[in-house]
Amino acid sequence: MPQYMVERHLPGITPEQLSAAASRAKNVTAEMTSQGKPVRYLRSTFVPSEERSFCLFDASSEQDVKEANERAEIPLLRITEVKHISADDVV
Repeated sequence: MPQYMVERHLPGITPEQLSAAASRAKNVTAEMTSQGKPVRYLRSTFVPSEERSFCLFDASSEQDVKEANERAEIPLLRITEVKHISADDVV
C-alpha cells in the first residue's frame, strides 16, 4: 500500500493538542478502514522550531488521506506520496 506524508503548519500548538490530533487521526482512519476505505495513521514527527508536523499514513490514495484529515479536523499544507527507507534496508 502506498505511503503518504502530510505536512502541517501548527503555530502555537500545545503538546496536549498534538496528542489529541494524533488520537483523532488514529480513530478516524480506523473508522474509515472498518467502512471499507483502508487508510491508517502511522506516526507524526513535530519540529518545534518550525511549528511543523510531518504525519505518515498508509492509504490507497491521496484522496483517502485528505478525507481522513478533513474528518479529523486537522489542517494540512500538502500531501506527498513517499517511499520508506530504513537502516535495515541498506548495506
